[in-house]
Amino acid sequence: MKFIKWLLGIVVILVLAVTLYLTVFFDPNDFKPAIVDAVKKQTGRELVIADDLTWTFFPTVGINLGGVTFSNPEGFEPKSMLEVNQAVAEVELMPLISKQIQVALLSLDGAKFNLVSRKNGSSSFDGLSGNGSKQADKTTTQANAQLASLDVGGVSILNTEINLIDETQGQTQTLTLKKLTLGRFSLDQFADLEYELTASLTDMKLASKGSGQIKLSNDFSQLQLEKFSTQSQVEGEGIPNNTLEAKLDLSAALDLNKQQLSAQISQLSAANINATGSASVNFGAKIPQIKGELDVGDVDLDALLPQSPSEQTAADSEKASVMSEPDLTALKTLDLSVKLKVKSVKVLNIATQNWAVELGIQNGMVNLKQLKAELYQGSVLANAQLDARHPVASYQFDKKISGIQIRPLLMDSADVDILAGAANIEVKGSGNSLIPEQLKKNLLATGKFDITDGALYGVNIPQMIRGAQAKLKGDLSEDKKAEKKTDFSSLTGTFSIENGIATNPDLAMSSPLLRVAGKGSANLMTEALDYRLTTSLVDSFKGQGGSSKDTLTSIDIPLLITGTFEKPEYKLDTEALFNNQLKDETNKAKDKLKDSLLKKLGGF
Repeated sequence: MKFIKWLLGIVVILVLAVTLYLTVFFDPNDFKPAIVDAVKKQTGRELVIADDLTWTFFPTVGINLGGVTFSNPEGFEPKSMLEVNQAVAEVELMPLISKQIQVALLSLDGAKFNLVSRKNGSSSFDGLSGNGSKQADKTTTQANAQLASLDVGGVSILNTEINLIDETQGQTQTLTLKKLTLGRFSLDQFADLEYELTASLTDMKLASKGSGQIKLSNDFSQLQLEKFSTQSQVEGEGIPNNTLEAKLDLSAALDLNKQQLSAQISQLSAANINATGSASVNFGAKIPQIKGELDVGDVDLDALLPQSPSEQTAADSEKASVMSEPDLTALKTLDLSVKLKVKSVKVLNIATQNWAVELGIQNGMVNLKQLKAELYQGSVLANAQLDARHPVASYQFDKKISGIQIRPLLMDSADVDILAGAANIEVKGSGNSLIPEQLKKNLLATGKFDITDGALYGVNIPQMIRGAQAKLKGDLSEDKKAEKKTDFSSLTGTFSIENGIATNPDLAMSSPLLRVAGKGSANLMTEALDYRLTTSLVDSFKGQGGSSKDTLTSIDIPLLITGTFEKPEYKLDTEALFNNQLKDETNKAKDKLKDSLLKKLGGF
């Protein structure tokens, strides 16, 4: 017992002796001029420590400092690069004897950074690297190797403001770290981490907070995050509906030896979109290699669009007319491979299901290796490439549509009711420019289509023929009861697209009553239609409003289709019809006269 008392007494005396020495004989403020001169010599910058440096003692020894200012290079505004209101560093006294660092507290309150980028290319960081950086890294490595342990009682960073000032763009972006706290931290042990920050960027505002656990390995080469959860809110005109809330739960690991960062995402939710997945980054290569897999639930993109889009103003129209190519140079710095599965996607009122996408980006090339989706009782299979290595991007694609019910697709996507049937479409194409108008103009494509068991809505070709026939006979009455619909068993053709014009040289439609063949074009720029078709009757109109064999059965009947995609117009070429009928009747009369003459001649 006496031994313990003596030991405690010695410790107390030792602490008191250290305290007396530090307070009486060792004034930290004596070192302020040397510190200021060293910084000036190393960086050419001014360091000001306005407040007196003070000690903290048992059970920790530490130092408090405040009123610290570190200047930007001469001529910069603001003049200060760093301002610190208060900083505290406290270390456990006794463990230092055995080369163990136990930091009781590290705290920083009221720091402000002003980081400036000037038009001439200079910045606040100029001249800070110094010649001793490599030696400092070596010394740090040696110090780390000699540490028996590292134990931090807590870290607290409050009210830290970082201003990114870009004089070239005339913009200032501000990041405010309201709180960053770390609980008791030891090597190879998890510690609690919590943060809260806000950011005022060029065209948006961000607020985020989160918490989790962090662990650093004994050799400082591995860092782990567990149960890390963040909640963020973004506001800005470029954000759907001007605001977006997001939540992210993940676990992540950083391995400096393997130069790899990996993450498992247990929850990612944003704008009612939920996903899970994984991601990894190999940053050892010149261009970091990024891989990811995401499994996404239901996605309603229509909900992210403005509820009632405003009418385009004259200024908007002028802006659109001078639209420039998008800047895709960032794609050259990506090496990305992503696999994506989506349960359903709704966009522009089109409902699709079971998406499977494989996407790769490398050296400015975007490769959509595969896109599969189901929609309207059919499926889509596509692949595409985008070459962003040049100022004007180019692209190519190959797309197959199988068994899609085209009527509900057209009605949902464009509110157009003109065509029904099960559609099979194949199209291959290429082009350049991503400006909408130029994209239509520069597109080169070829393809074919086959629509079965369908109908044309908005026109009843048999009714039109009956009406034309009646008018030729002098009957000007009009049948308004018949439905404006023409049934067909198949509608086929091929097409090509060039200079904004889609050309269809071999349109063919067949049904038990009709045969339609012809050619035409569609202007993708103006959406104008220009078709000239020839209709021929198979037998009679019975089954679609008719009742008996007709006199027009053997006559080719011209049909014109004009108007637009949304409002096509159908018209019979009555003049050609009359000429065809007259020619047919004349031929019949000639044949009848010929037969009569032959009979008479045969009688001699």
